[in-house]
Amino acid sequence: MTETLRYGSHDDQRIELSYPDTTPRGTVVLIHGGYWRAPFTAALMHPLVPEFTARGWAVANIEYRRGAAGWPDLRDDLTTALAAVRSSTGGSPLAIVGHSVGGQLALLGGEAGDAVVALAPVTDLVRGYHEGIGDGAVAEFLRAAPDAIPETYAAASPLAQLPSPAEVLVVHGADDARVPIEHTRAYVDAATAAGATTELLELAELSHLADIAPDAPHWDHVHAWLDRWQAATRQV
Repeated sequence: MTETLRYGSHDDQRIELSYPDTTPRGTVVLIHGGYWRAPFTAALMHPLVPEFTARGWAVANIEYRRGAAGWPDLRDDLTTALAAVRSSTGGSPLAIVGHSVGGQLALLGGEAGDAVVALAPVTDLVRGYHEGIGDGAVAEFLRAAPDAIPETYAAASPLAQLPSPAEVLVVHGADDARVPIEHTRAYVDAATAAGATTELLELAELSHLADIAPDAPHWDHVHAWLDRWQAATRQV
């Protein structure tokens, strides 16, 4: 069964809800990537939905404002959409799975008790700006240099918001050509130093889009990690 939950008046302020055939064991939130550019939509995450519902999870696939909307609107959408999902689940912890800039948003949106799976996440927008990742995506999205709006860069960078209150698994391919693995290594090192519960699954070969291919080799690890997290939350 599927339905749409609106969390605002804009066409992109919506959540696609999908349910398993039995009582859900919990809720997985999916947040897509695409370097904040409008052509990339929640449809990127559609192949993952049946993989989670088949395992008994309800799925909330979030769409959000992108492109010219800018960071303030995206920040508000993230907060409002996650609040809407939490409300619909009675406030229980969420498993949030985000890819690329969806990984950025997942890391920023996770709360205590949540599980966050960040797939090749964008973690450091200052470094991303200076290195021109995503063909200049950071400069395109934020429309100013880091020294001009340092508070915005800090608010939008998971690296600057450590430690995350959520339990985090980061998955990244060493050969990723879109988001450098060095950014993730630096994030995980800093997260560990800050006392966060963070695990890195680094694969020698995993292209950026293969992160969200349901038959990619990392998913067995991801599903097992989520199973352990769910078992632990039930015991609390």
